[in-house]
Amino acid sequence: MQLLIIGGSDAAIMAGLRAREVSPNIDVTLLVADRYPNYSVCGIPFHVGGLVQKTRDLAHRSIEDLQAAGLRLRLGTRATAINPIEHTVAARTQDDTALTFHYDRLIVATGASPTDGGIKVTTRTNAAGLAGHDANGAQYEHCDSKPGSAGVYRVHDMADMLAIEDDLAAREPTTATVIGGGYIGLEMAEALRLRGLDVTMLHRGTEVLSTLDIDMGSLIHAELTAHGVHVHTGFEVHRITRTNEPDRWLISGANAADANITTGLIIIAAGIRPNTSLLRQSGARTGAGGAIVVDDHMRTNLPDIFAAGDVATTRHRLIGTTWLPLGTTAHKQGRVAGENAVGGDDVYAGTLGTQVVKVFSLVAARTGLCDDEARRAGFRARSVGVTVDDHKAYVPGARPLTIRLTGESTTGRLLGAQLVGSYGSEVAKRCDILATAIFAGLTIDQLLSLDLSYTPPIAAPWDAVQMAAQRWLRADLRR
Repeated sequence: MQLLIIGGSDAAIMAGLRAREVSPNIDVTLLVADRYPNYSVCGIPFHVGGLVQKTRDLAHRSIEDLQAAGLRLRLGTRATAINPIEHTVAARTQDDTALTFHYDRLIVATGASPTDGGIKVTTRTNAAGLAGHDANGAQYEHCDSKPGSAGVYRVHDMADMLAIEDDLAAREPTTATVIGGGYIGLEMAEALRLRGLDVTMLHRGTEVLSTLDIDMGSLIHAELTAHGVHVHTGFEVHRITRTNEPDRWLISGANAADANITTGLIIIAAGIRPNTSLLRQSGARTGAGGAIVVDDHMRTNLPDIFAAGDVATTRHRLIGTTWLPLGTTAHKQGRVAGENAVGGDDVYAGTLGTQVVKVFSLVAARTGLCDDEARRAGFRARSVGVTVDDHKAYVPGARPLTIRLTGESTTGRLLGAQLVGSYGSEVAKRCDILATAIFAGLTIDQLLSLDLSYTPPIAAPWDAVQMAAQRWLRADLRR
Protein backbone atom coordinates (compact mmCIF):
# COMPACT_ATOMS: atom_id res chain seq x y z
CA MET A 1 0.00 0.00 0.00
CA GLN A 2 1.13 3.54 -0.82
CA LEU A 3 0.11 6.06 1.83
CA LEU A 4 0.57 9.66 0.70
CA ILE A 5 0.38 12.53 3.20
CA ILE A 6 0.17 16.21 2.28
CA GLY A 7 1.71 18.33 5.02
CA GLY A 8 4.70 18.39 7.29
CA SER A 9 3.50 19.63 10.65
CA ASP A 10 1.86 18.04 13.69
CA ALA A 11 -1.05 16.12 12.15
CA ALA A 12 0.90 14.99 9.09
CA ILE A 13 3.95 13.73 10.97
CA MET A 14 1.87 12.01 13.64
CA ALA A 15 -0.20 10.32 10.93
CA GLY A 16 2.89 9.03 9.19
CA LEU A 17 4.51 7.78 12.37
CA ARG A 18 1.36 6.02 13.53
CA ALA A 19 0.82 4.41 10.13
CA ARG A 20 4.33 2.96 10.26
CA GLU A 21 3.79 1.72 13.84
CA VAL A 22 0.61 -0.11 12.86
CA SER A 23 1.91 -1.34 9.50
CA PRO A 24 5.74 -1.31 9.50
CA ASN A 25 6.07 -2.35 5.85
CA ILE A 26 3.85 0.34 4.38
CA ASP A 27 5.32 2.97 2.05
CA VAL A 28 4.66 6.42 3.56
CA THR A 29 5.52 9.57 1.58
CA LEU A 30 5.00 13.11 2.85
CA LEU A 31 4.79 16.13 0.55
CA VAL A 32 6.18 19.02 2.59
CA ALA A 33 5.82 22.48 1.06
CA ASP A 34 8.80 23.96 2.92
CA ARG A 35 11.99 22.46 4.28
CA TYR A 36 11.05 22.39 7.96
CA PRO A 37 9.16 19.17 8.72
CA ASN A 38 7.90 18.67 12.26
CA TYR A 39 8.99 22.09 13.53
CA SER A 40 7.06 23.62 16.42
CA VAL A 41 5.27 26.71 15.16
CA CYS A 42 4.06 27.18 18.74
CA GLY A 43 7.69 27.65 19.76
CA ILE A 44 8.37 30.58 17.41
CA PRO A 45 7.70 33.36 19.98
CA PHE A 46 10.06 31.71 22.44
CA HIS A 47 12.84 31.63 19.86
CA VAL A 48 12.22 35.26 18.91
CA GLY A 49 12.33 36.18 22.60
CA GLY A 50 15.60 34.34 23.15
CA LEU A 51 14.35 31.60 25.44
CA VAL A 52 15.08 28.96 22.77
CA GLN A 53 18.54 29.71 21.43
CA LYS A 54 18.90 27.45 18.38
CA THR A 55 16.47 27.22 15.48
CA ARG A 56 16.96 23.47 15.19
CA ASP A 57 15.78 23.07 18.79
CA LEU A 58 12.26 23.86 17.56
CA ALA A 59 12.22 20.58 15.64
CA HIS A 60 10.24 17.90 17.47
CA ARG A 61 12.27 15.37 15.49
CA SER A 62 15.14 15.79 13.07
CA ILE A 63 14.86 14.85 9.41
CA GLU A 64 17.12 11.91 10.15
CA ASP A 65 14.77 10.77 12.96
CA LEU A 66 11.79 10.89 10.60
CA GLN A 67 13.60 9.02 7.88
CA ALA A 68 14.78 6.41 10.37
CA ALA A 69 11.12 5.87 11.30
CA GLY A 70 10.44 4.98 7.67
CA LEU A 71 8.95 8.26 6.42
CA ARG A 72 9.87 9.32 2.89
CA LEU A 73 10.09 13.13 2.89
CA ARG A 74 9.66 15.18 -0.28
CA LEU A 75 10.75 18.58 1.00
CA GLY A 76 10.05 21.76 -0.93
CA THR A 77 7.21 20.01 -2.76
CA ARG A 78 3.82 21.72 -2.80
CA ALA A 79 0.68 19.77 -3.73
CA THR A 80 -1.39 21.65 -6.32
CA ALA A 81 -4.31 19.34 -7.12
CA ILE A 82 -5.93 16.08 -6.04
CA ASN A 83 -7.63 13.71 -8.49
CA PRO A 84 -9.74 11.43 -6.29
CA ILE A 85 -10.87 9.31 -9.24
CA GLU A 86 -7.37 8.46 -10.48
CA HIS A 87 -5.91 8.53 -6.95
CA THR A 88 -3.19 11.01 -7.89
CA VAL A 89 -1.81 14.25 -6.50
CA ALA A 90 -0.17 16.87 -8.71
CA ALA A 91 2.67 18.84 -7.14
CA ARG A 92 5.43 21.30 -7.94
CA THR A 93 8.90 21.60 -6.46
CA GLN A 94 10.48 24.89 -5.48
CA ASP A 95 12.27 24.99 -8.85
CA ASP A 96 8.82 24.62 -10.55
CA THR A 97 9.25 21.02 -11.64
CA ALA A 98 5.86 19.33 -12.08
CA LEU A 99 5.39 15.95 -10.38
CA THR A 100 2.59 13.41 -10.01
CA PHE A 101 2.20 11.08 -7.03
CA HIS A 102 -0.06 8.02 -6.89
CA TYR A 103 -1.71 6.85 -3.69
CA ASP A 104 -3.84 4.06 -2.32
CA ARG A 105 -4.80 6.17 0.71
CA LEU A 106 -4.32 9.91 1.12
CA ILE A 107 -4.18 12.02 4.29
CA VAL A 108 -4.50 15.78 3.87
CA ALA A 109 -3.03 17.78 6.74
CA THR A 110 -2.51 21.18 5.14
CA GLY A 111 -3.25 23.10 8.33
CA ALA A 112 -4.40 26.70 8.36
CA SER A 113 -3.12 30.06 7.16
CA PRO A 114 -3.14 33.42 8.93
CA THR A 115 -5.75 35.99 8.02
CA ASP A 116 -5.26 39.73 7.93
CA GLY A 117 -8.78 40.72 8.83
CA GLY A 118 -9.29 42.86 5.74
CA ILE A 119 -6.40 45.17 6.63
CA LYS A 120 -5.10 47.16 3.66
CA VAL A 121 -1.31 47.40 3.40
CA THR A 122 -0.15 50.27 1.20
CA THR A 123 3.02 52.17 0.36
CA ARG A 124 3.39 55.85 -0.33
CA THR A 125 5.03 55.49 -3.69
CA ASN A 126 4.19 56.55 -7.22
CA ALA A 127 4.34 52.99 -8.51
CA ALA A 128 1.69 52.16 -11.05
CA GLY A 129 -0.55 49.17 -10.62
CA LEU A 130 -3.93 48.00 -9.46
CA ALA A 131 -4.87 46.95 -5.98
CA GLY A 132 -4.57 43.22 -5.42
CA HIS A 133 -5.44 40.57 -2.88
CA ASP A 134 -3.36 37.83 -1.38
CA ALA A 135 -4.65 34.34 -0.63
CA ASN A 136 -5.99 35.46 2.73
CA GLY A 137 -7.95 38.48 1.59
CA ALA A 138 -5.63 41.34 2.56
CA GLN A 139 -5.45 44.13 -0.01
CA TYR A 140 -2.16 45.56 -1.27
CA GLU A 141 -2.15 48.81 -3.22
CA HIS A 142 1.01 49.96 -5.08
CA CYS A 143 2.52 47.34 -2.92
CA ASP A 144 6.18 46.60 -2.62
CA SER A 145 5.49 45.43 0.94
CA LYS A 146 3.35 42.53 2.05
CA PRO A 147 3.32 40.63 5.32
CA GLY A 148 6.66 38.88 5.29
CA SER A 149 8.75 41.77 4.01
CA ALA A 150 9.92 45.26 4.97
CA GLY A 151 8.65 45.32 8.51
CA VAL A 152 5.16 43.75 8.27
CA TYR A 153 4.94 40.08 9.24
CA ARG A 154 2.67 37.23 10.12
CA VAL A 155 3.74 34.48 12.51
CA HIS A 156 2.82 31.25 10.80
CA ASP A 157 5.83 29.18 9.81
CA MET A 158 9.58 28.96 10.03
CA ALA A 159 10.07 31.28 7.05
CA ASP A 160 8.12 33.97 8.91
CA MET A 161 10.24 33.51 12.01
CA LEU A 162 13.52 33.70 10.10
CA ALA A 163 12.35 36.83 8.27
CA ILE A 164 11.39 38.52 11.55
CA GLU A 165 14.72 37.68 13.14
CA ASP A 166 16.68 38.85 10.08
CA ASP A 167 14.77 42.13 10.11
CA LEU A 168 15.31 42.67 13.83
CA ALA A 169 19.03 42.13 13.35
CA ALA A 170 19.36 44.24 10.21
CA ARG A 171 17.19 47.28 11.00
CA GLU A 172 17.19 47.15 14.80
CA PRO A 173 13.75 48.73 15.16
CA THR A 174 12.99 50.23 18.57
CA THR A 175 9.19 50.03 18.35
CA ALA A 176 6.82 47.24 17.41
CA THR A 177 3.08 46.80 17.18
CA VAL A 178 1.28 43.49 17.53
CA ILE A 179 -2.16 43.35 15.91
CA GLY A 180 -4.25 40.77 17.73
CA GLY A 181 -4.50 39.89 21.42
CA GLY A 182 -4.88 36.13 21.14
CA TYR A 183 -2.37 33.48 22.14
CA ILE A 184 0.25 34.15 19.47
CA GLY A 185 -0.16 37.90 19.78
CA LEU A 186 0.37 37.79 23.53
CA GLU A 187 3.45 35.58 23.22
CA MET A 188 4.95 37.75 20.48
CA ALA A 189 4.36 40.90 22.55
CA GLU A 190 6.31 39.35 25.40
CA ALA A 191 9.06 38.14 23.05
CA LEU A 192 9.57 41.60 21.56
CA ARG A 193 9.60 43.22 25.01
CA LEU A 194 12.27 40.74 26.07
CA ARG A 195 14.31 41.97 23.11
CA GLY A 196 14.00 45.53 24.40
CA LEU A 197 11.45 46.92 21.95
CA ASP A 198 8.73 49.38 22.91
CA VAL A 199 5.63 47.28 22.16
CA THR A 200 2.04 48.28 21.43
CA MET A 201 -0.80 45.77 21.18
CA LEU A 202 -3.97 46.48 19.19
CA HIS A 203 -6.94 44.21 19.80
CA ARG A 204 -10.34 44.63 18.19
CA GLY A 205 -12.22 42.88 20.98
CA THR A 206 -13.41 44.28 24.27
CA GLU A 207 -10.52 42.64 26.12
CA VAL A 208 -7.39 40.71 25.23
CA LEU A 209 -7.51 36.92 25.24
CA SER A 210 -11.12 36.79 24.10
CA THR A 211 -11.35 33.06 24.86
CA LEU A 212 -11.71 34.08 28.52
CA ASP A 213 -14.46 36.12 30.15
CA ILE A 214 -13.75 39.85 30.04
CA ASP A 215 -12.84 40.21 33.71
CA MET A 216 -10.48 37.24 33.49
CA GLY A 217 -8.87 38.69 30.37
CA SER A 218 -8.43 41.99 32.20
CA LEU A 219 -5.93 40.27 34.52
CA ILE A 220 -3.78 39.52 31.47
CA HIS A 221 -4.28 43.10 30.23
CA ALA A 222 -2.95 44.39 33.56
CA GLU A 223 0.05 42.07 33.33
CA LEU A 224 0.90 43.35 29.85
CA THR A 225 0.66 46.95 31.06
CA ALA A 226 2.82 46.20 34.09
CA HIS A 227 5.56 45.00 31.73
CA GLY A 228 5.42 48.05 29.50
CA VAL A 229 3.13 46.87 26.69
CA HIS A 230 0.76 49.62 25.52
CA VAL A 231 -2.58 47.87 25.07
CA HIS A 232 -5.42 49.33 23.00
CA THR A 233 -8.64 47.30 23.00
CA GLY A 234 -11.59 47.97 20.76
CA PHE A 235 -9.11 48.99 18.05
CA GLU A 236 -10.07 47.85 14.57
CA VAL A 237 -7.13 48.26 12.19
CA HIS A 238 -8.13 49.45 8.73
CA ARG A 239 -4.88 50.26 6.98
CA ILE A 240 -1.11 49.94 7.33
CA THR A 241 0.82 52.54 5.36
CA ARG A 242 4.54 53.00 4.86
CA THR A 243 5.47 56.55 5.83
CA ASN A 244 7.98 58.83 4.15
CA GLU A 245 10.22 58.29 7.15
CA PRO A 246 12.53 55.31 6.54
CA ASP A 247 11.44 52.04 8.10
CA ARG A 248 8.32 53.49 9.69
CA TRP A 249 4.70 52.44 9.29
CA LEU A 250 1.44 54.22 10.12
CA ILE A 251 -1.42 52.11 11.47
CA SER A 252 -4.85 53.64 10.98
CA GLY A 253 -8.02 52.36 12.53
CA ALA A 254 -11.03 53.03 14.66
CA ASN A 255 -10.49 53.62 18.34
CA ALA A 256 -11.85 56.32 20.59
CA ALA A 257 -8.53 56.96 22.32
CA ASP A 258 -5.92 56.73 19.56
CA ALA A 259 -6.69 56.01 15.90
CA ASN A 260 -3.20 56.43 14.42
CA ILE A 261 0.00 54.74 15.57
CA THR A 262 3.48 54.97 14.05
CA THR A 263 5.74 51.97 14.49
CA GLY A 264 8.89 50.34 13.15
CA LEU A 265 7.77 46.69 13.09
CA ILE A 266 4.34 45.11 12.74
CA ILE A 267 3.26 41.60 13.67
CA ILE A 268 -0.19 40.60 12.40
CA ALA A 269 -1.74 37.88 14.57
CA ALA A 270 -5.38 38.40 13.65
CA GLY A 271 -6.54 34.81 13.31
CA ILE A 272 -6.34 31.84 10.93
CA ARG A 273 -8.48 29.98 8.41
CA PRO A 274 -8.25 26.35 7.27
CA ASN A 275 -6.27 25.57 4.09
CA THR A 276 -9.03 23.68 2.32
CA SER A 277 -8.58 24.59 -1.36
CA LEU A 278 -7.04 21.26 -2.40
CA LEU A 279 -9.87 19.23 -0.95
CA ARG A 280 -12.67 21.63 -1.85
CA GLN A 281 -11.61 21.63 -5.48
CA SER A 282 -11.75 17.85 -5.37
CA GLY A 283 -15.31 17.79 -4.06
CA ALA A 284 -14.79 17.47 -0.31
CA ARG A 285 -17.55 18.87 1.89
CA THR A 286 -16.87 21.78 4.22
CA GLY A 287 -18.55 22.59 7.51
CA ALA A 288 -17.90 24.56 10.68
CA GLY A 289 -15.38 27.35 10.18
CA GLY A 290 -15.08 26.44 6.51
CA ALA A 291 -13.05 23.37 7.51
CA ILE A 292 -13.26 19.97 5.81
CA VAL A 293 -15.94 17.73 7.28
CA VAL A 294 -14.59 14.48 8.71
CA ASP A 295 -16.17 11.66 10.69
CA ASP A 296 -14.77 10.28 13.95
CA HIS A 297 -12.36 8.13 11.91
CA MET A 298 -11.07 11.28 10.14
CA ARG A 299 -12.57 10.18 6.81
CA THR A 300 -13.75 12.82 4.34
CA ASN A 301 -16.63 12.20 1.93
CA LEU A 302 -14.06 11.36 -0.79
CA PRO A 303 -13.01 7.70 -1.18
CA ASP A 304 -9.70 6.76 0.47
CA ILE A 305 -9.05 10.36 1.59
CA PHE A 306 -8.65 11.38 5.22
CA ALA A 307 -8.07 14.84 6.72
CA ALA A 308 -6.64 15.84 10.08
CA GLY A 309 -5.48 18.88 12.03
CA ASP A 310 -6.36 22.52 11.44
CA VAL A 311 -7.79 21.77 7.98
CA ALA A 312 -10.53 19.56 9.44
CA THR A 313 -13.55 19.92 11.65
CA THR A 314 -13.45 18.44 15.12
CA ARG A 315 -15.96 17.06 17.59
CA HIS A 316 -16.35 19.02 20.79
CA ARG A 317 -17.49 16.68 23.55
CA LEU A 318 -20.07 19.19 24.82
CA ILE A 319 -21.37 20.95 21.72
CA GLY A 320 -20.72 18.61 18.79
CA THR A 321 -19.03 19.37 15.49
CA THR A 322 -17.01 22.58 15.36
CA TRP A 323 -13.68 23.93 14.14
CA LEU A 324 -11.17 24.35 16.95
CA PRO A 325 -7.57 24.47 15.65
CA LEU A 326 -5.12 23.43 18.35
CA GLY A 327 -1.79 21.63 18.32
CA THR A 328 -3.04 19.00 20.74
CA THR A 329 -6.03 18.31 18.52
CA ALA A 330 -3.81 18.04 15.44
CA HIS A 331 -1.61 15.42 17.11
CA LYS A 332 -4.59 13.30 18.17
CA GLN A 333 -6.42 13.58 14.86
CA GLY A 334 -3.24 12.77 12.96
CA ARG A 335 -2.73 9.63 15.01
CA VAL A 336 -6.30 8.48 14.33
CA ALA A 337 -6.01 9.24 10.60
CA GLY A 338 -2.69 7.43 10.31
CA GLU A 339 -3.97 4.27 11.97
CA ASN A 340 -7.22 4.16 10.04
CA ALA A 341 -5.59 4.90 6.69
CA VAL A 342 -3.74 1.59 6.95
CA GLY A 343 -6.76 -0.45 7.98
CA GLY A 344 -7.24 0.37 11.66
CA ASP A 345 -10.41 1.29 13.50
CA ASP A 346 -9.37 4.08 15.88
CA VAL A 347 -11.92 6.72 16.91
CA TYR A 348 -11.26 10.38 17.68
CA ALA A 349 -12.73 10.92 21.14
CA GLY A 350 -13.26 14.68 20.79
CA THR A 351 -11.90 17.84 22.31
CA LEU A 352 -12.74 20.28 25.09
CA GLY A 353 -10.64 23.12 23.72
CA THR A 354 -8.20 22.97 26.64
CA GLN A 355 -5.65 25.76 26.25
CA VAL A 356 -2.98 27.51 28.28
CA VAL A 357 -0.76 30.53 27.67
CA LYS A 358 2.02 32.20 29.64
CA VAL A 359 2.18 36.00 29.58
CA PHE A 360 5.19 37.36 31.47
CA SER A 361 4.65 36.15 35.06
CA LEU A 362 1.03 35.06 34.66
CA VAL A 363 -0.53 31.92 33.19
CA ALA A 364 -4.07 31.75 31.82
CA ALA A 365 -5.88 28.51 30.99
CA ARG A 366 -9.33 27.34 30.03
CA THR A 367 -11.20 24.16 29.21
CA GLY A 368 -14.74 23.31 28.18
CA LEU A 369 -17.25 26.16 27.87
CA CYS A 370 -17.39 29.67 29.26
CA ASP A 371 -20.72 30.95 30.52
CA ASP A 372 -21.79 32.63 27.26
CA GLU A 373 -20.70 29.62 25.20
CA ALA A 374 -22.66 27.26 27.41
CA ARG A 375 -25.79 29.37 27.18
CA ARG A 376 -25.51 29.66 23.40
CA ALA A 377 -25.23 25.87 23.27
CA GLY A 378 -28.52 25.54 25.11
CA PHE A 379 -27.26 24.73 28.61
CA ARG A 380 -28.80 26.30 31.70
CA ALA A 381 -25.41 27.40 32.92
CA ARG A 382 -24.10 29.26 35.92
CA SER A 383 -20.55 30.47 36.49
CA VAL A 384 -18.95 31.24 39.86
CA GLY A 385 -15.42 32.43 40.51
CA VAL A 386 -13.09 32.48 43.47
CA THR A 387 -9.59 33.78 44.19
CA VAL A 388 -7.60 31.63 46.59
CA ASP A 389 -3.95 31.06 47.48
CA ASP A 390 -2.12 28.55 45.30
CA HIS A 391 -0.74 26.85 48.43
CA LYS A 392 -0.93 27.23 52.20
CA ALA A 393 -0.47 30.88 53.11
CA TYR A 394 1.84 30.16 56.03
CA VAL A 395 4.49 28.91 53.59
CA PRO A 396 6.22 31.95 52.04
CA GLY A 397 5.48 32.65 48.41
CA ALA A 398 1.77 31.93 48.30
CA ARG A 399 0.17 33.72 45.34
CA PRO A 400 -3.43 34.35 44.27
CA LEU A 401 -5.07 31.94 41.85
CA THR A 402 -8.38 32.91 40.25
CA ILE A 403 -10.65 30.07 39.12
CA ARG A 404 -14.08 30.32 37.50
CA LEU A 405 -16.21 27.21 37.13
CA THR A 406 -19.15 26.92 34.75
CA GLY A 407 -21.69 24.26 35.58
CA GLU A 408 -25.13 23.14 34.51
CA SER A 409 -27.63 24.62 36.95
CA THR A 410 -30.02 21.68 36.87
CA THR A 411 -27.56 18.80 37.25
CA GLY A 412 -24.40 20.39 38.60
CA ARG A 413 -22.41 18.87 35.74
CA LEU A 414 -19.10 20.64 35.20
CA LEU A 415 -19.09 22.36 31.80
CA GLY A 416 -16.01 24.54 31.84
CA ALA A 417 -13.30 26.33 33.75
CA GLN A 418 -11.06 29.38 33.46
CA LEU A 419 -7.92 29.96 35.51
CA VAL A 420 -5.44 32.81 35.87
CA GLY A 421 -2.50 32.68 38.25
CA SER A 422 1.21 33.21 38.62
CA TYR A 423 3.74 31.19 36.67
CA GLY A 424 4.67 28.31 38.97
CA SER A 425 1.23 28.11 40.58
CA GLU A 426 0.34 24.88 38.79
CA VAL A 427 -2.30 26.62 36.67
CA ALA A 428 -1.97 24.13 33.82
CA LYS A 429 -2.06 21.15 36.19
CA ARG A 430 -5.28 22.37 37.76
CA CYS A 431 -6.81 23.12 34.38
CA ASP A 432 -5.96 19.56 33.33
CA ILE A 433 -7.71 18.18 36.43
CA LEU A 434 -10.83 20.06 35.42
CA ALA A 435 -10.51 18.99 31.77
CA THR A 436 -10.32 15.38 32.92
CA ALA A 437 -13.38 15.88 35.10
CA ILE A 438 -15.40 17.30 32.19
CA PHE A 439 -14.20 14.47 29.92
CA ALA A 440 -15.44 11.97 32.49
CA GLY A 441 -18.76 13.77 32.96
CA LEU A 442 -18.24 14.61 36.64
CA THR A 443 -20.45 17.00 38.55
CA ILE A 444 -18.98 19.91 40.46
CA ASP A 445 -19.96 18.17 43.70
CA GLN A 446 -17.88 15.14 42.67
CA LEU A 447 -14.77 17.35 42.44
CA LEU A 448 -14.80 17.39 46.23
CA SER A 449 -14.24 13.63 46.31
CA LEU A 450 -11.14 13.67 44.11
CA ASP A 451 -8.05 12.45 45.97
CA LEU A 452 -5.64 15.24 45.03
CA SER A 453 -2.08 15.62 46.27
CA TYR A 454 -1.26 17.92 49.18
CA THR A 455 1.79 19.41 50.82
CA PRO A 456 1.83 22.97 52.24
CA PRO A 457 4.40 24.48 49.81
CA ILE A 458 2.38 23.28 46.79
CA ALA A 459 -1.30 22.94 47.70
CA ALA A 460 -3.86 22.89 50.50
CA PRO A 461 -5.81 19.93 51.89
CA TRP A 462 -8.69 21.22 49.80
CA ASP A 463 -6.99 22.02 46.51
CA ALA A 464 -7.77 25.29 44.78
CA VAL A 465 -10.07 23.55 42.27
CA GLN A 466 -12.01 22.04 45.17
CA MET A 467 -12.30 25.40 46.88
CA ALA A 468 -13.71 26.74 43.62
CA ALA A 469 -16.18 23.85 43.61
CA GLN A 470 -17.22 24.62 47.18
CA ARG A 471 -17.85 28.26 46.24
CA TRP A 472 -20.01 27.18 43.26
CA LEU A 473 -22.03 24.85 45.48
CA ARG A 474 -22.50 27.49 48.19
CA ALA A 475 -23.74 29.93 45.58
CA ASP A 476 -26.20 27.28 44.47
CA LEU A 477 -27.53 26.92 48.03
CA ARG A 478 -28.10 30.67 48.26
CA ARG A 479 -30.29 30.70 45.18
